[in-house]
Amino acid sequence: MAINKTVVCHDRDGKLYKVEANKLTFRPSIYGILIEKNKVLLSKQWDGYDFPGGGAELHETIEQTLKREFWEETGFKVKSVKIIYVGSSFFNAIFRKKCWNCQLFYFLVKKISGELSKANLDGYERKYADLAEWIDIKKLGKIKFYNSLGNKNSLKIIEQALKEKHEK
Repeated sequence: MAINKTVVCHDRDGKLYKVEANKLTFRPSIYGILIEKNKVLLSKQWDGYDFPGGGAELHETIEQTLKREFWEETGFKVKSVKIIYVGSSFFNAIFRKKCWNCQLFYFLVKKISGELSKANLDGYERKYADLAEWIDIKKLGKIKFYNSLGNKNSLKIIEQALKEKHEK
């Protein structure tokens, strides 16, 4: 006998939605945290920000996804330094008309090369994203994060990344 399960998803603004579990798309999502000179590089999206990163393609490893997504959204080639956070989120990506079971991986990264650019954004990202920005650590509490974690948890991840960076 099949059991019809539902989950509660949230959108980028925190609004909640009941969704049938069989309507979810599984989405491994990998993000990078680049910190230099007391600033963190964030992807500009709508009137807010997110960490550079995104969904893995079926043929990619986590490391390959991290490098590709970071380069597409920032113009920088990076390498992972340390995993900072692993978690899950049921996210209603209204702009894509999909609900995702997101498996989230956040890495502290180190810049290898490149220049800040939006030239590598894909056609869909060009609709809502702009040139990534360096945001002063002291001003992070005043910005809006558009991601499946929300502001409070995004700030905690940055705090953890700062701690790891200073311990190196």
